[in-house]
Amino acid sequence: MVLIEIEFDMSAPLKAIDGNADLPTLMNELAAAARAAARVLSLASGQQKNRALEAMERAIREHATAILAANAEDIAEVRSGGATSAFIDRLTLTQARIDAMADGIATVRKIPDPVGVVTESWQRPNGMTIERVRVPLGVVAVIFESRPNVAADAGVLCLKSGNAVILRGGSDSFRSCRAIHTCLAQGLREAGLPEASITLVPTRDRAAVGLMLTGLAGAIDLIVPRGGKSLVARVEAEARVPVFAHLEGVNHVYVDQSANLEMAKSIVLNAKMRRPGVCGAAETLLVDRAGAATSLKPLVEMLIDAGCEVRGDEAVQRTDIRVKPASEEDWDTEYEDAIIAARIVDGVDEAIAHIHNHGSHHTDAIVTEDANVAQRFLNEVDSAIVLHNASTQFADGGEFGFGAEIGIATGKFHARGPVGAEQLTSFKYRVHGTGQTRP
Repeated sequence: MVLIEIEFDMSAPLKAIDGNADLPTLMNELAAAARAAARVLSLASGQQKNRALEAMERAIREHATAILAANAEDIAEVRSGGATSAFIDRLTLTQARIDAMADGIATVRKIPDPVGVVTESWQRPNGMTIERVRVPLGVVAVIFESRPNVAADAGVLCLKSGNAVILRGGSDSFRSCRAIHTCLAQGLREAGLPEASITLVPTRDRAAVGLMLTGLAGAIDLIVPRGGKSLVARVEAEARVPVFAHLEGVNHVYVDQSANLEMAKSIVLNAKMRRPGVCGAAETLLVDRAGAATSLKPLVEMLIDAGCEVRGDEAVQRTDIRVKPASEEDWDTEYEDAIIAARIVDGVDEAIAHIHNHGSHHTDAIVTEDANVAQRFLNEVDSAIVLHNASTQFADGGEFGFGAEIGIATGKFHARGPVGAEQLTSFKYRVHGTGQTRP
């Protein structure tokens, strides 16, 4: 199979769909097919799912050139429209990122199959045995923007966990997602699994999102939004089915008075500047007043010299004339760019209070050599991910050993933090009796 030929074969009907098709009928048909595929997947063996994943990994590697060509077209289109550098970074695929995508599929293939695992078993006094066993959720809808790698991550994680998935990528990554989806579909065919197990919505029409939020006549069991604040807010407000989501990543790094300065510099620079546009990027720097005399100026100068705009309180402004004044809005802002807000706090208590008042329960880090202070921070900061002496950019399912992630959940029900294959399962109870009846 040549990926470019498939791309050309698909282009004409896609244009027709965007212009003239009955979109509600199309979406309901896609959802019905996904629901039927989910029943097949729920009973598929781990070996069959792994065969599909192995074929998907191979297809991604073999068709890297075609994926990069499709991505280049997407990038050219958004660049001509004046997209920001941070947005373009999120959209961009490189050979290294494609290799990482394929490596992630390989990791997902190697993790244990979560479906059918008995997590707990006990016997009642009447002799009945009760088991709690993991089962798939059913049909997952993933609505995402800009990052085309989400198509692969979501597709393979849903497959591993026995779920069908409907992918609706952003219009900006439309060509890239189609190229990646072609590889995923090839893997499904080679393993004898229904192609509707991983469905890509074949239109840029924004009305498709609204239809998905209705649940498509009960066919969708879960919606996962991956994108900007406006998308996530809309999904959480309008969805008629459960949602895994985080509204934004207002993440903090707190540098305690006992922090090793060189470690703090390394962590802060990585947390902000490795990829400023990802949801795990640090947006606020908090520095302990007791250690500020030696740590604040080096941290601020390092960030500015690296090309990061620093917006600070009065104490931070005094360290460097290049620091801009911070407004109250800055403490609540996810910049997704090379900008950071910085302020002095009176110890770990005020740092925790600031995070409580301004954070988004996503990812927050402390740099300290004081084990007691670290433990307080880890225990009291109510975020999905808290780190001690490590960069916030580790907020990623791949870095957690999940192979990939379908998103970072900041709610407290069912799943929290990176959502991998295990988190995409629910459970049911299996009860074994020997003729018991209830008196």
